[in-house]
Amino acid sequence: MLGKLARQHDPNVLVGFDHADDAGVYLIAPDQALVQTVDFFTPVVDDPYTFGQIAATNALSDVYAMGGKPLTALALVCFPEKAELEILARILAGGLSKMIEAGCTVIGGHSIRDEETKFGYAVTGTVHPKKVLANKGAKPGDALIFTKALGTGVISTAIKKGKAEPAWIDAAVQSMTTLNKRAAEVIVDGNYRVNAMTDVTGFGLIGHAREMALASNVTLQFFSKEIPVLPGAFECIRSGHMPGGLTANRDFAECVVGYDAPISDDLKTLLFDPQTAGGLLISIAADERERLVVELRAAGVLARHIGNVTESGKPLIHIY
Repeated sequence: MLGKLARQHDPNVLVGFDHADDAGVYLIAPDQALVQTVDFFTPVVDDPYTFGQIAATNALSDVYAMGGKPLTALALVCFPEKAELEILARILAGGLSKMIEAGCTVIGGHSIRDEETKFGYAVTGTVHPKKVLANKGAKPGDALIFTKALGTGVISTAIKKGKAEPAWIDAAVQSMTTLNKRAAEVIVDGNYRVNAMTDVTGFGLIGHAREMALASNVTLQFFSKEIPVLPGAFECIRSGHMPGGLTANRDFAECVVGYDAPISDDLKTLLFDPQTAGGLLISIAADERERLVVELRAAGVLARHIGNVTESGKPLIHIY
């Protein structure tokens, strides 16, 4: 819908919505730019405090995906008029715990009455104008590194239905409450030749890979056996616990995918699973791939080489 609006021509906009990037970037000084993003959603787990943590982690992720440092946040709250305010207090406390961990100051917010609870943040960060990591810029020959396992969408759906096993919930919550802060710091501080980066969230791995490929005018190859999967994700798919967003993602993006090896139907499905607070998909010069993977793992980040970048061709995405 944004694409149908009249375009504003502002030379200070370094990253807008032209390539469906993770956040906007606006130049305010020769050596500084603002990173701005907003994200909120309905509960994905039962515990209010944990939901607040997940919402904050998810909102902060887009700043990290641009190579930025979160600075301030505004809370967005939709809450039922007759619900217990203690629940809202726990949601806010959970969100604040992650904002404190990120070094990001909550300076206000806005609330409305709504029959369905929704929570999130508008986050502002900073980044050096010459160090912005957009989803545009992946180069043929790059390696693709991913920093979290897939499956939060289907597991969250199973949680809502009361069908998720404790071990699955624990693993999914651990993933959804892990900030991408450490991964972003390793990438930025290490001066790696990262050519493009995005976080994998609501459009799933394929949806966000499609955006990177189109913005960069390249083709992406993924190694199916290297893609990390959360415990219980396949069991949730086999039991039919699939969010509506997964079907929408698949209907929209599978047309650009070529399956070039025998791949299970479960994994094909999971590639389109909408993630909450998902991992970073990093396109890095191939000769720096191994060093980055080693440093990320040393920092406690799950890091896996899951594919490569090639010259533009059809289909846009290959799965081997």
